[in-house]
Amino acid sequence: MSSLGNIIRKEVKELLTPSALIPIIIMALVFGSIGSMVGGSTQKLSEKPTIGVIDLDHSPLSQFVYTQYDHASKIIYNQSDVQAGIDAVRAGQGVALIVINPGFESNISSNHTGSARIVWVLEGASIIDSISVAPVSSINAIVLNNLSRYIIDHHITDNSSVVLQPVSVSEDTVFKGHMMAGVNPGTIQSVVQQQGIIVPVIVLMVIIMAGSMVVSSMGMEKENKTLETLLTLPVKRTSIVLGKLVGAAIVGLIVAVIYMFGFSYYMSSLTVSAPIDLAKYGMTLNMFDYLLVGVSLFLALVCGLALCMILGIFTKNYKAAQSMTLPVTLLAMVPMFITMFADFNTLPTAIQALVFGIPFSHPMMAMKELMFGNTAMVLAGIAYEAIFAAVAMFIAVTLFKKDILLTGRAKSAKKGKVSLLNYGLLKKR
Repeated sequence: MSSLGNIIRKEVKELLTPSALIPIIIMALVFGSIGSMVGGSTQKLSEKPTIGVIDLDHSPLSQFVYTQYDHASKIIYNQSDVQAGIDAVRAGQGVALIVINPGFESNISSNHTGSARIVWVLEGASIIDSISVAPVSSINAIVLNNLSRYIIDHHITDNSSVVLQPVSVSEDTVFKGHMMAGVNPGTIQSVVQQQGIIVPVIVLMVIIMAGSMVVSSMGMEKENKTLETLLTLPVKRTSIVLGKLVGAAIVGLIVAVIYMFGFSYYMSSLTVSAPIDLAKYGMTLNMFDYLLVGVSLFLALVCGLALCMILGIFTKNYKAAQSMTLPVTLLAMVPMFITMFADFNTLPTAIQALVFGIPFSHPMMAMKELMFGNTAMVLAGIAYEAIFAAVAMFIAVTLFKKDILLTGRAKSAKKGKVSLLNYGLLKKR
């Protein structure tokens, strides 16, 4: 092979490593999963939405409206009990319950607008969940347009303002079991998505900052040979790794406390500026909730620090350490993107398992879950983070007892020989 070919082969071999390929594959799978979810939700736009329609007027005009909805959607409830209709729509994974109030036709014929009520049913307020609302909103616009034509054709009224706007609609929303009177889905989604976008980004930045400090510290110690000096001292390696982890965890705790103070101010500002009073529906956090979020964030930081400590063992110098945080960063980006686009409770089971298995996802979801009263989910996440952190710390302690700590690579299996770097270190001693 020519010299050029050898150089190309060498460069490809050095650049195309598992550490370079695995993060790319992970991100491709993440974006593929998100695309699949968005594609599945978008496909529902071409299907008839599932709704309920209650006609309390029983007039020809209200029957016309009912027929319009029947043609454009799948009606799963058409009785007279509103609460039963809401329950039926929730059970059938429907979107809304349309209620045509009594006096609908008589009001229009007497030059007044008829009244109707829309009860939206939402189980999530993510970007993907908001897609299901769009088809019903489009149907409502079409029904109102056809109703105006029907009024003109049948000379029900000559009042132009009534013809152009024949119905006054009140909107309520049942969100995760909470009845929010006078609130439409767009308002809820804007409030929830503000938190759903900002919180994961903040958690990601905290993990990246703390993790890079640990890996950089390991790389600097190897480059300055201070790690070798430390290992010659009469100190157990278990004490060394635990000391490093505890020290890094203290830094992480300080970061978590600063984060919680900042986020407490952010939440109070959000509550004041929100178009709806979240406290009115019990969607507020108390001191115990903030404590749970702080514990979840701290344990996520410990998990990240332990993983970065493991990665730092494989680094050889400070320069190499700069890229070692990439796997942890990508691991934190997976739940960040998923929680930004979708609600955890409405995800497919397989993706739920993936998100739950990543320890960094739990502080990202904790605020939202606690606002909706799902404390058990947060406690389960804290327990999982504690177990994950313990296992990661055990692996770090085990690797600290191996030659890989100094060499950055495993011992050669051929004839019990050690690597050239090992030999050089032994010779110096």
